[in-house]
Amino acid sequence: MKNILLLAFSALFLLTACNSNKFLGSKVKEPFTGEKYESNNRYFRGVGKGESKDQNISESKADLQAKKELAQQMSTTIKAVTDQHVSETEVGQASEITEKFESLIREVTNTKLSDLRKMGQEQYKNAEGNYTTYVAYEIHKKHMFRYLKQQAKVNQKLNDAERKIIEEIIDEELKKAESLGD
Repeated sequence: MKNILLLAFSALFLLTACNSNKFLGSKVKEPFTGEKYESNNRYFRGVGKGESKDQNISESKADLQAKKELAQQMSTTIKAVTDQHVSETEVGQASEITEKFESLIREVTNTKLSDLRKMGQEQYKNAEGNYTTYVAYEIHKKHMFRYLKQQAKVNQKLNDAERKIIEEIIDEELKKAESLGD
């Protein structure tokens, strides 16, 4: 009798545990998900989603979100590379160089995302008349680093020593990106 109660209780527990996903809802697969749309060693990639009753606003929201994601990835990558370079070379004005490099990144991403390619765009209209737009972009890392180097050369806010350090950092990243091929 004890074993039957224990078995019944275990079965009830397992059935309850297996159905726990019903509280979360059903899983949704949105466009532009998966490995193909994630950043890797060669590309920065960003995906955006926008919703609105107006089709153009929906597109603009998706576009802005995808570009924002790209800019954040680039900024994070450059900050990590700069921090690593500064700690390895033990540059005296480390925080100043890092700050100037981050400022350069902000200027570049605020003005132009170099070699930006649209991977795809899909748009849906639901029963209520609302539009949902999905968009995916990518930037080849080596093209972005070349553009950054070009901008560092013409940036008037950098002195020669800062420019040299920033160009060294970019050259290291360019070598990595170019070694991966096209």
